[in-house]
Amino acid sequence: MENAQPAPTAGSSEPTARVRRRVNRLAREIGAFGKAHGGTEGHVAHLGRKGARIVLVGSDGAWGDLVAPSPEVAEAAVDRAGITVHPTFDGAFAARVRTGRYEWSRMAGSQLGGFARR
Repeated sequence: MENAQPAPTAGSSEPTARVRRRVNRLAREIGAFGKAHGGTEGHVAHLGRKGARIVLVGSDGAWGDLVAPSPEVAEAAVDRAGITVHPTFDGAFAARVRTGRYEWSRMAGSQLGGFARR
């Protein structure tokens, strides 16, 4: 596991305590996901001004995601967690994701006249 630090904030040479805490929290959450799912790999996707999305895929096919305030914080968190990070969410990596009934109903909802009302 690397001891990566996020990029410094503008005007300073070191990351703020708040940024370090955010990196540590995200790394703990990534580790907990990996522990619950037999290991994990990920992909960091930029969200523009909103930050970056860390997509996680467990060894069992479960998936989840986290949002970081910046790509630098996301990269530091995955480095700190020590997971394999894929540069793209390509077909081989995406094929490992196991979706359930919920995901399929959400994906099909817009084509089937909307979502069921309860």
